Amino acid sequence: MSARPIRTLAISLAIPALMAACVAPQPPVPAASASVLETARINAPPGSSWAQDCTDWDDWDKRAQPFRVHGNTYHVGTCGISAVLVAGPQGHVLIDSGTREGARVVLSNIRTLGFQPQNVRAVLTSHEHYDHVGGLWWIHQNTGAAVRTSPAAQQVIQSGEADPADPQFGMHAPMRALPANVVSAVVPGQPVTIAGLTFLPVATPGHTPGALTWQWESCEGSDCRSIAYADSLSAVSRDDYRFSDHPDYVQSYRDGLNRLASLDCDVLLTPHPSASGMRDKLVAGDIAGGMDCAAYAADRLALLDQRLSQETTP
Repeated sequence: MSARPIRTLAISLAIPALMAACVAPQPPVPAASASVLETARINAPPGSSWAQDCTDWDDWDKRAQPFRVHGNTYHVGTCGISAVLVAGPQGHVLIDSGTREGARVVLSNIRTLGFQPQNVRAVLTSHEHYDHVGGLWWIHQNTGAAVRTSPAAQQVIQSGEADPADPQFGMHAPMRALPANVVSAVVPGQPVTIAGLTFLPVATPGHTPGALTWQWESCEGSDCRSIAYADSLSAVSRDDYRFSDHPDYVQSYRDGLNRLASLDCDVLLTPHPSASGMRDKLVAGDIAGGMDCAAYAADRLALLDQRLSQETTP
C-alpha cells in the first residue's frame, strides 16, 4: 500500500518538469526604441484631460488618463493617487504603485503610452501605506521589477505588515508580502542609477518612519527641469497617538522638512495629487507653476506645528 502514494508523488513531481520542457522560452522584451519614446512624448494625452476627469481629493482607484509631466516623465496614476513613470531606452522606473486596484490602472496607463510594462526595471516608493504601495505585488507580478525603498520601510514592504512606530499603525489593511530578494534599501542622500536613469532619494520621515522624497532631472531637448516627488508629510495619526510624546520622531520630521525645502525643485509632484495643487496647475496649463518644494515644506511644517499645539492645549 505504501508504493502507490510514492508512485503518485513521483508522477506529480514529474508533470511540472515535463510541462516546463514543453514550454518554449519567451523572447526577451525589446527595449523602448527612440521612435517609441518619441511617439509617447508626442501622443500622450494632455494634462487637461486628467484635470477634466478628476476632482480634488478624488477616489483612490478612479481611473484617469496618463499625461506627460515633462520630457520623459509621465503621470500614470489614478485621480486620487499619483504614480510616476520615468521612461528611458534602457528601461523605465516607476514611482509608487497605488492600491491593488489602482495598480491595474497604472499598468493600463503605461500601455496606453505605448510602453511595455515588462520594461519597468524598478519601482521606487514614497511611503509605506496601502494607498501608495498596496499594489506592489501586482506590479511585480506583471513586470518583474525590483522594489527600492528606504531602510525603515524595507521590512514593511517585504512583510506587508505595518511598523508599530508608524503614527497610523493599525489604521491600514495589511499588504501582500513580497519576496525578500525583490526588495532592497537605498541609502538616503546617495543617488541611485537604474537603467541609465538617476534619482536622488531624500529621507523625509514624518507621515511614516520610512518615507522618501525622490528628485531627478527630465529634459525636452535642452529644456531640463528638476522634478521632485515629495512625500505626503502630513501629521495624520490614529486617535491615541500624540506626536508630542515622541520628540525624537518630531525632530526627524523637522529635519526631513528642512531637506525638502532645500531641494532645487522646478516641478513638484506628490503622492496625493491635491496636496501640491496638481489639478490647479493643469487647469492653468503650467505644471511647473504654483507650489514648489520650499512652499510645500513650509505648508507641511505649519500643519505639524498646528498639530503639536493642539496636543499641548488643555
